[in-house]
Amino acid sequence: MTEFSSLQAEIHKLIRSSGPMPVWRYMELCLMHPEHGYYVSRDPLGREGDFTTAPEVSQMFGELLGLWAASVWKAIGSPPMLRLVELGPGRGTMMADVLRAVRVLPPLYQSLHVHLVEVNPVLREKQQATLSGVRNITWHDNIDDVPGGPAVILANEYFDVLPIHQVVKRETGWHERVVNLDADGKLVFGAADEPIPRFEVLLPPLVRAAPVGAVFEWRPDNEMMKIATRVRHQDGAALIIDYGHVRSDAGDTFQAIARHSFADPLKNPGQADVTAHVDFQALARAAEDVGARVHGPVTQGEFLKRLGIETRAVTLMGKTTPEISADISAALKRLTDSGRGGMGSMFKVIAVTEPNLTAVAGLSDEPPAPGEETE
Repeated sequence: MTEFSSLQAEIHKLIRSSGPMPVWRYMELCLMHPEHGYYVSRDPLGREGDFTTAPEVSQMFGELLGLWAASVWKAIGSPPMLRLVELGPGRGTMMADVLRAVRVLPPLYQSLHVHLVEVNPVLREKQQATLSGVRNITWHDNIDDVPGGPAVILANEYFDVLPIHQVVKRETGWHERVVNLDADGKLVFGAADEPIPRFEVLLPPLVRAAPVGAVFEWRPDNEMMKIATRVRHQDGAALIIDYGHVRSDAGDTFQAIARHSFADPLKNPGQADVTAHVDFQALARAAEDVGARVHGPVTQGEFLKRLGIETRAVTLMGKTTPEISADISAALKRLTDSGRGGMGSMFKVIAVTEPNLTAVAGLSDEPPAPGEETE
């Protein structure tokens, strides 16, 4: 990291000319600035990057999502054409694993049209290399550009980077949280002078009762509503996996990750990944508001176990060396455990479908139908 990033200079200039900047705008600039934004200028993944996602931990993750997609395809009547959509597909690792799994169902594999929603040119190149042998594959800047028709939409660690709005509770009401400059020219958090009129009437009761000084954050519903409207009217399902909480509550989760460690989100903007936890209750409410059915949430650990990840791990370990078996066991633990370093309970899973799809593998009370084995 540089001592003073190019984006930091631009943010300083904007604040000096236009006043304090809302947190959502600061986050948007950090991630999506056309020249210096974190997600338009680099590959952030893996050991050499800033963080590791579940598909990078093990092939089992993507393979099980492939079998999940197959179960949805069967549940909606095995249409002759299915759009397989991934939002924020990283290096293409997960999609490659998904496609390997669905090859065991040739009628499904032949029906697929793959659509990747990606704005990062560096990652697009890596996706093209990873998926070079895949036919019927198209890239898009946003989900609006994906053609119509039945679809399975996969969103793993996608919503956490959508910009958040934050408000702070004062004696006078709820004030928008902003980023400002202190006397020394450093970026600091502050609050707008005037409260947002009648904001408390929009809040869940739990948040309304929060003490003075509490922070509440939310994302606009439009992205979730677009996804839910699509599957509601055109058939299919969306699977959303992310870290966050199952009910709307007060709390400041705005954070930065650099080199696999937490960092100050106001330091070196554009050179660290800035994220915030996902409010799964808010996602579910937005989907239900447009008439879609929501399944879950359950924890990632529970979801993967219901889909058979433990059996899959045993199968893989039976075909390889003791050293690689140990790696598979460690990956299983990381994906499903709740302890330190585990993703099993921090990450949650929901599915959104059209209203008549009453059961979804891994997210319904009844056990999922057994999936075909992957080579």
